[in-house]
Formats: sequence, C-alpha cells, structure tokens
Amino acid sequence: MRTVELVCSPGLDVAVRAVWGRLAAGLPSLARNIHPTNRPHLTLAAVDDFPPGVAHGLAELFDAALPVSVTLERVVVLDGSAPLVWLVRPTPALTALHAAVWDVLAEADGQRPWHAPGEWVPHLSLALRFRDADLRRARAVSGGQRPAGDFVAARSYDGTDRTVTPLTRLG
Repeated sequence: MRTVELVCSPGLDVAVRAVWGRLAAGLPSLARNIHPTNRPHLTLAAVDDFPPGVAHGLAELFDAALPVSVTLERVVVLDGSAPLVWLVRPTPALTALHAAVWDVLAEADGQRPWHAPGEWVPHLSLALRFRDADLRRARAVSGGQRPAGDFVAARSYDGTDRTVTPLTRLG
C-alpha cells in the first residue's frame, strides 16, 4: 500500500506531538510508536501502488499548491472504537487539493474508498484502537485547543517496506 500524506508545519507538528505526549501518560497514544516514519500527517489517499509517472505528477501538484493553511477542530473517536483523531477543518483549498490528488491517482489500483472525495474525514491521528468511553478524558488531556498551522510538504508511505518518499522538495 502507498499513501499520499501532507506533513505539518513545525508549529502544528509540535502541538500534535504535545497532545500525543499528554495522552501517553495513561491512555493510548501515537507517542508510543517509535518508528522513524511516525509523525503527525494528514492522509489524502491510499492505493495499492503508484502507476508510472504518478509520483512526478503528485510532486508537481504539491509544489504548486503548498503550503495549505488549516485549523484543527475537535477531538473525536472515529466509529466509536477506532482511532482517536483531531479533526481538520476542510477549507476550500484543502478540499480542492484532495480532489486534485484523486484526479492524479485516477488510474491507480486499490484505491481505499474511505479517502475518496465525499467520504474522506480529514484528521490527524492521536491514538489507534481507542475506546469511545475514554473520549471525555482524552478531550480533557488535549486541552480543548484548536491550533492553526500549515501543511508544508507531502510524502508517500510504503506499507510494505515501511519507508517514506518525499513528494515535494521540502519532503
């Protein structure tokens, strides 16, 4: 599987990692994932693999479109017993970029439908396998903040070999 992800500006990255750290003091948290590829990011799409030329097309798209300013909204548990996430306000610029990524990936096999335009819930993950029963505590730990920042670069994660490839010059 190959993903297409946006990477946070330093300030937004710090804000998310701070919540990861506070959650780790008693709740599930991505702070416990010490793999070097683990960092706050927004997934735009996931496919089985990139067809020829797609990585170049994505890089051109991102180099022209980034940075994209965003504001984080509330902390929720997706589907009641899945990831704890910080929702990202879907601005017109972010929504247009997302749709453009899907246009570039039109011929890719294995498109994950939960990332498709109309289905996609933009978010930054805070913890995996989180219980809805712990949501109130998680919201208290996150402090009710609504930080703003930018997505400044893009990358692709390869789930087979657990590596990332930059999709922008800033990677």
